[in-house]
Amino acid sequence: MRASRLLSILLLLQTRGRMTAETLAAEFEVSVRTIYRDIDQLSAAGAPVYADRGRSGGFQLMDGYRTRLTGLTDAEAETLFLGGLSGPAAQMGFSGAVTTMQLKLLAALPPERQAAAERLAGRFHLDPVGWYQNPDEAERLPAIAQAVWTSRRIAVRYESWKGEVTRELEPLGLILKAGLWYLAARPAEGRSREPRTYRVSNILELTVGEVTFERPAAFDLTAWWAEASRRFEAEIFTGSATLRLSQEGRHRLARLGVEQARIAAQADATAGDGMADVTVPIESVEHAAMDFQRLGAEAEVLAPAALRSEMRDAALRLAALYRE
Repeated sequence: MRASRLLSILLLLQTRGRMTAETLAAEFEVSVRTIYRDIDQLSAAGAPVYADRGRSGGFQLMDGYRTRLTGLTDAEAETLFLGGLSGPAAQMGFSGAVTTMQLKLLAALPPERQAAAERLAGRFHLDPVGWYQNPDEAERLPAIAQAVWTSRRIAVRYESWKGEVTRELEPLGLILKAGLWYLAARPAEGRSREPRTYRVSNILELTVGEVTFERPAAFDLTAWWAEASRRFEAEIFTGSATLRLSQEGRHRLARLGVEQARIAAQADATAGDGMADVTVPIESVEHAAMDFQRLGAEAEVLAPAALRSEMRDAALRLAALYRE
């Protein structure tokens, strides 16, 4: 385990440059003291690792040093084609490059590793789009991907929930979430330049400019998206509703979302008839009424009163529609 971590530290310093002991410790989920011991071990083995002290200091390799310890293990070779990127790469306009890359990697592998990589590619497939859905129609995605790659500013006309707006943006990254493409970008100018999320299919017009920008050195797309997703999910629920559910109602509730599934799984029958009372977060009365109608007669809304009234009105409209 330690030998693997030492090699990984060496490769990280080679690819990322200077890194602090705290950053390395977080990367490998070990203590800072362990990282210092690992660095001492690398130095003793002849790796030219040196430390810069001070606020912006850290560990780095001597300029020009390149390790050749990059051979693939059996497990690494077998997972070579398990990226599931062929579909998304085609949408971004990179399908040819991905195919060529895979062929070059295959050609560089020993024959026994080639067979392992090809066998895995033929037995596992990643489909990121949900059932009964089509991939996001994002015809401007290839141009946006090139702008992200080359750090060029873009001008967009965008359809937001408030209406159409025009923006000049610095594109920082693309995210594929459940078959939908999102752009992480920050305003090119203005008082607040915090990155924001834009759904690519909502971009009505796009112009890629010639002006380049300097990408924020500390921006981590994966970490930013995790925090942005958590914040969005926390902010979207503005209230809560109390429901009385049958066992079948709890099964149906679990199909509405991850949080609803968690609540349904923890609900226990509180009465002899098998009914259970649960409290679930809701976005709004209107959205909740549409969602809870999918539960049918297996759920009764107890509160809030406005949602109970909306459910009653919807049931009356439905009954009138099907009256003989």
